[in-house]
Amino acid sequence: MAEFDDNELGALDDLDKFEDFEFDKEGAEAEDDEEGTKSVKDSRLDLILDIPLTVTVELGRSKMLIHDLLQLGQGSVIELTKMVGEPLEVLVNDKLVARGEVVVVNEKFGVRLTDIISPMERVQSLG
Repeated sequence: MAEFDDNELGALDDLDKFEDFEFDKEGAEAEDDEEGTKSVKDSRLDLILDIPLTVTVELGRSKMLIHDLLQLGQGSVIELTKMVGEPLEVLVNDKLVARGEVVVVNEKFGVRLTDIISPMERVQSLG
């Protein structure tokens, strides 16, 4: 089980405050629920949908000396730590969220997600 220090626990307590947060934005688009009332939860989610995130797909890593780095030229090959067939890691803002495999879509590389990291696993990786 992950251990949290007092600062992290305080941050988690702060997240609980947002559960009761209500925001009424004039002209906000919110879907009506079954009773015909606007869903406050949907309108709160709308607030964060336009936040840009950095998505990185990591093929592998390598360590090398500066001397070796300076010797690289066109046609040089850098050996990576991943083996052929191992899943790639999909990171969002440098946090692992999924794993997948390389695919080609319309002559461009893509990633088919094969494993989504559960929220609990993501929290445990912080500790």
